[in-house]
Amino acid sequence: MSDYKDMAQQLRTRLDDLLERAEVIEDDLRHPLDADSSEQAVDLADDEALEGVDEVLRAEIQQIRYALTRIENGTYGTCAKCGKDIARKRLEARPIATRCIDCASAA
Repeated sequence: MSDYKDMAQQLRTRLDDLLERAEVIEDDLRHPLDADSSEQAVDLADDEALEGVDEVLRAEIQQIRYALTRIENGTYGTCAKCGKDIARKRLEARPIATRCIDCASAA
């Protein structure tokens, strides 16, 4: 884990940011619809867009949590498909990567 201590901190910082953003979105989605029917249409469209953003955020949150688990159990940086090391540059560019560039490209 010590090899990836800096990566774990970056992931935790990103996770905190995403959780905060997701909470703001979910709070916004809880608001009641406007009584004005024309405003309701706008609110519904906004809510659909927010739900899409929330879904993307939740997926990234899950990937970050998985990466942090892999750091803790010592499997971070190892390709889930071929078992080879994932290049440090790849992990720096995409810290949630679970496969080396060769396996990711082949998929």
